[in-house]
Amino acid sequence: MNAVSKTEAAAIDLMPTANAAPGALVMSPAAHFLLTLQERGVPPEQIEKLMDLWERGERREAEKAYNEALAAFQAKGIRIMKRKAVDFTTMKGRTSYMHAELDDVVQAVGPELSAHGFSRSWETSQAGRDITVTCKLRHRLGHSEKISLTAQPDETGGKNAIQAIISTTTYLQRHTLKQITGVAEAGEDDDGQGGAAAPLNAHAQGWVDYIISVRGTDKFAEACREGRAALTEDRAGLIAFNAAATRGAP
Repeated sequence: MNAVSKTEAAAIDLMPTANAAPGALVMSPAAHFLLTLQERGVPPEQIEKLMDLWERGERREAEKAYNEALAAFQAKGIRIMKRKAVDFTTMKGRTSYMHAELDDVVQAVGPELSAHGFSRSWETSQAGRDITVTCKLRHRLGHSEKISLTAQPDETGGKNAIQAIISTTTYLQRHTLKQITGVAEAGEDDDGQGGAAAPLNAHAQGWVDYIISVRGTDKFAEACREGRAALTEDRAGLIAFNAAATRGAP
């Protein structure tokens, strides 16, 4: 019999013996629910229906948690400062403006997103000259939403082909992240004055009153989604709406 090498001996020592106590298993809620049904002798066809009902309830709760967390995040009124100066001249004349870079957006929203249980990621695809970036926002309880934008390579300012693609990709990453989180760069809509102090119009006030009235009901998640969509272009209304959804008061 050949001698056992030190490596083989170490591997053998790590193998569990036949009578070794099994390690503790972490059971998911779904597996625990299924096991409970089986232990109670529920027929297989009934188990399938109950599992489907349970999973739908879990999805609704996850979406509700997503909407409540996003409302709490947006109520912070995060603003992104424009620190990057762009200045170049083409045949059409001179172009000069300020904007926030992708890092500015990530640094501004990242900590609060994490604090509210969110993670974000991007997917990029290209078809011909069209570059599409999709930003996905996922909550810790499992619900996620995504938004996509498409543009062609940015060939301004004397960029080469690779630089043009990178410029457009980071541009789309920046704007999809802003759109899905509902934040804005300072000066985009009210010159950085923080529109929360502006008086609400009747449309916005109606949504604020409505979200307060449905808090704690099964209509809350849908109301959050519809309210945010209806107030996308109304910075003051959106802030007031999210504050009401979070605290239950205007």
